[in-house]
Amino acid sequence: MLLLIKNGTVINPGDRTEMKADVLVEHGLIQKIAPGQAIKADRTIDAEGCYVMPGFIDMHVHLRDPGMEHKETVETGVRAAVRGGFTTVVAMPNTKPVVDNADVVNYVHNKAKNIGLAQVLQAGAVTKGQRGETLSDIEGMVEAGIPAISEDGKSVMNAQLYREAMTLAVKYDIPVLAHCEDINMVNGGVVNADESTEKMRLKGISNAVEDVIVARDITLAKETGAALHLCHCSTKDSVKMIGLAKQEGIRVTAEACPHHFILTSSDIKENDANYKMNPPLRTREDVEALREGLKADIIDVIATDHAPHTAIEKGVGIRKAPFGIVGLETAAALTMTELVDKGWITIMQMAEKMSYNPAKILGLDKGAVEEGKAADLVVFDAGKEYTIDPKEFCSRGKNTPFAGWKVKGMVMATVVGGKVAFERQKEETL
Repeated sequence: MLLLIKNGTVINPGDRTEMKADVLVEHGLIQKIAPGQAIKADRTIDAEGCYVMPGFIDMHVHLRDPGMEHKETVETGVRAAVRGGFTTVVAMPNTKPVVDNADVVNYVHNKAKNIGLAQVLQAGAVTKGQRGETLSDIEGMVEAGIPAISEDGKSVMNAQLYREAMTLAVKYDIPVLAHCEDINMVNGGVVNADESTEKMRLKGISNAVEDVIVARDITLAKETGAALHLCHCSTKDSVKMIGLAKQEGIRVTAEACPHHFILTSSDIKENDANYKMNPPLRTREDVEALREGLKADIIDVIATDHAPHTAIEKGVGIRKAPFGIVGLETAAALTMTELVDKGWITIMQMAEKMSYNPAKILGLDKGAVEEGKAADLVVFDAGKEYTIDPKEFCSRGKNTPFAGWKVKGMVMATVVGGKVAFERQKEETL
């Protein structure tokens, strides 16, 4: 099938070019990028007034499948993904059962392949059952196609065991996706430890809970040579340490999530668990540091940490509710509204952090709009204004603190492997 995306402004972070052009797609590949292509295609998308960008790649999502399908399934997750412009997502392994062997990896990959929307890459757990006691079958999971190992949802507190895992990651040439949290220091905390949360009489989680593990993991990456990717960074000192590590030549990359570079702990509405996430919302000083880190390319990636929960689970208040919010269907608009439109980053940097850099870190031949590349594309109307309404989400999770927010930047179409997986005019996934 011939697909023609006409009249758009092509953003290619591969060579940092921006040009008005049509994009011709056939057999799953980008065949030609040039203005004024007078071709009778089987399907045409008019991208006038829109950017044509490489499909977004989310390095950090929770699909809850297997075992917690009441929160999300692979199918609802990928439908949310393409509606948000994501053509590839990396699923975290903290499911039930934990993804610690090839069989569970194959289950997720096969299920996603049969659905045929966004590509799902299943990360493998570092330790069996994520218990932090013995290593998972990393070799078997690599053979099954994992793009990375991660203990996301917790840290591997045994530093020697983690060093062994990093050594294996070097052997198999995959990155380590690190959730940095000293569990011994959490001590029952549910929000950030600061003056605004003390007024709510909520137990706090200090910045040090993250910072001490960031320091440890960077040290282990330096020693082993592992490619370390720091997930959902939230503190000013994390940004400082990442910058210093990069100056030293250590293989460290990092991500930030929209909720962490937009909201602060003072934004929390009393006892509203949609503001409860891990790491927690920090202070204005931390938010500014994250934005500066994104602007200076110290932070390489914008990810979502998409973490769906049911309304019942989130309805019990901050003290008892689980951590996490959804993000696949809001990330692009929030990034456009709060970062690009306010001058923190450029539209090119947005494409780099949401497409090109994740592809490089994961070793994928994606993340660019170039002839011969896979036709994973998003048509993005950067000027379209609307109000976020969770009732419209494809995700089973509606848990977001951004309900009712007026934003700018709408995904108009998502193309995965040359096929239109989502088109806004029809407001449907195909």
